[in-house]
Amino acid sequence: MPLEFELCPGRMIGGNHPCFIIAEIGQNHQGDIEIAKKMIKMAKDCGSDCAKFQKSELDHKFNKKALERPYNSVHSWGKTYGDHKRHLEFSHEQYKELQKYADEVDIFFTASGMDEMAVEFLHELNVPFFKVASADNSNFPYLKKTAKKGRPMVVSSGMQNMETMRQVYKTVKEHNPNFTILQCTSAYPLEAEDVNLRVLTEYQKEFPDIPIGYSGHESGIVISVAAVAMGAKVVERHVTLDKTWKGNDHEASVVPSELAELVRSIRLVERALGNGVKQMLPCEKPCHDKLGKSLVAKVKIPKGTVLTQDMLAVKVAEPMGIPAENIFKMVGKKVKKDVEEDESILPEVVEGYCKKRKC
Repeated sequence: MPLEFELCPGRMIGGNHPCFIIAEIGQNHQGDIEIAKKMIKMAKDCGSDCAKFQKSELDHKFNKKALERPYNSVHSWGKTYGDHKRHLEFSHEQYKELQKYADEVDIFFTASGMDEMAVEFLHELNVPFFKVASADNSNFPYLKKTAKKGRPMVVSSGMQNMETMRQVYKTVKEHNPNFTILQCTSAYPLEAEDVNLRVLTEYQKEFPDIPIGYSGHESGIVISVAAVAMGAKVVERHVTLDKTWKGNDHEASVVPSELAELVRSIRLVERALGNGVKQMLPCEKPCHDKLGKSLVAKVKIPKGTVLTQDMLAVKVAEPMGIPAENIFKMVGKKVKKDVEEDESILPEVVEGYCKKRKC
């Protein structure tokens, strides 16, 4: 498989295509569909490619005791963990409403399927791609079933080691060639020392036939921009309208101004990456014409003299002579006319140089 594929209709990732930027709304909508819509519009206005949520079918994701346990956190929306999660969970109809709204504002819409039944629903909803959360990257039956559905996949790799990620790669690749793996550290907020951007390079070595990306939970945008400079083709960041709101993810999220700057900075870095070919560019010509150095005669050189290095100097000269980098190639060549001391050594003066232009 090539290093690129169509993640969303008409939107390729990998190769030389722009980094795909996911605004992870998750459950930062506070259980309010109107806030969710505002966040979708914010993601679009800031330049994101996709607005993403988290969909769970709670009875399939948690067992009864997990849902019944008391939840006394300052971030709680209910007395039990189940009450808390139910407050934050949108219904199927609400998801359809959000998808319709995302289509109206022209931004891709998807969600992490947090359990197999959620994936079934998202498949019916016809999302462009499945996002696999870090909590499910070692759930191999889930990965297999999700991969078999044939939609592109974005797989986060938090809380795992390389051996497990090799298994993840093999499991998905067997059934679905169109997926990307994101380097991720599951801590909220994430300290810089724990980001480990060098894993991006290791993933590129381990999985050379898929694009690699980055899912970040750090404060600010600098690290995410650095990930793009290191080759990330997908960047996912949690977003919020207010970092002080109730919820564990808000502190590790970016506000609209940060998201807009992240998108702008990523696009700027992409322009700066270039094509990797080292050559003098047209924009450098004015500087070269003004300050570029060339060969001059250190002493007077009579016609017919065979050049030695001690006859040659390198200076900013007018007119510009033979390029300075050819100084060693001039040794042993004969001049066809007199050259005065401190005079430019022009190409037509050196025997044989004009025919080849370079020696």
